[in-house]
Amino acid sequence: MSITRQSSNALTRRLAALPKEIIAKVQPAIVKSVAEVAADASTLAQASRRTGSLVESIEATGPNQTTPAFATEGGRRTAHELQGFVTAGDPDARHGHLVEFGTEERQRKDGASTGTMPAKPFLLPAWRLNRARVQRRINTAIRRAIRETAQ
Repeated sequence: MSITRQSSNALTRRLAALPKEIIAKVQPAIVKSVAEVAADASTLAQASRRTGSLVESIEATGPNQTTPAFATEGGRRTAHELQGFVTAGDPDARHGHLVEFGTEERQRKDGASTGTMPAKPFLLPAWRLNRARVQRRINTAIRRAIRETAQ
């Protein structure tokens, strides 16, 4: 078993031991944070706009909710009760990874070139812009929930 798997299992056990009252008080902070990251990702994705399908496919998924189809690993994923996702993709916009990371030139079998596309990141920068605020908000919600639950 890898260290990552052990760490993940340990975290899962610790999260399962949290009182439900604390979880319920932290979830609104997660929902607000995920919505802010998604809004910033949509704003940043405007730079790559052609049809608008990618921008319109960016969605926030809150705790205990399921991502839209085609948004993650080609399927759906359900968030943990203390987890949220920002995803980009739908049946009409399955190119978010190409926009985020760009493409390099390749030769196809018929000899034609695929061309290149420079990266126009939108998801990672949105997370980086919001990371400190998200961490403060969630930490504050956790401290407040523990304080209120302990009384």
